[in-house]
Amino acid sequence: MFTGIVEELGEVTAVEQLADASRFRLRGPVVTEGAKHGDSIAVNGVCLTVVELGDGEFTADVMAETLNRSSLGALGTGSRVNLERPMAVGGRLGGHIVQGHVDGTGRIVAREPSENWEVVKISLPAGLSRYVVEKGSITVDGVSLTVVDAGPDYFTISLIPTTLALTTLGIKGPGDPVNLEVDVIAKYVERLLGPTAQAPEEPAK
Repeated sequence: MFTGIVEELGEVTAVEQLADASRFRLRGPVVTEGAKHGDSIAVNGVCLTVVELGDGEFTADVMAETLNRSSLGALGTGSRVNLERPMAVGGRLGGHIVQGHVDGTGRIVAREPSENWEVVKISLPAGLSRYVVEKGSITVDGVSLTVVDAGPDYFTISLIPTTLALTTLGIKGPGDPVNLEVDVIAKYVERLLGPTAQAPEEPAK
């Protein structure tokens, strides 16, 4: 379980193409400190398992399903990535509940800079808009953010200088893909209420 509070802006140092997967080597001295084989680390919001560790770097295998569903397949050597370790039991939930299970990808549509923050418009895949609400939570490339405006096929977010400086959202431009994870609570509520909402009314007695 993650919180969407990025700990480190890491870098892809190597990508090895396998038959039906890819092996990434990533540099992240902060997130690898104290880490061990089998631990989880979120990379641009995708929960990956540590395979090897050494010299502030770690490797992770990414299967085809993850490459197809997320933007990790577009990464190459030198790409910058957001890194976060799982939240420890008893730790502070600084952002919101993030599973590291990407629901889909969007693309940055436009950026509107101002003196103290920047408004970013992101496209929203069909099927995800019902989970995105104004002032609700959403994870973009692993960053926990508050939705400013929610449209039928887009949403906007406001980024403060710290987020711009310390995450990939400060360096991505229009057309660049981003990983999206909607609020898991919304999905559970829909699942639980779905049969009730669709059940036919009982005839009056």
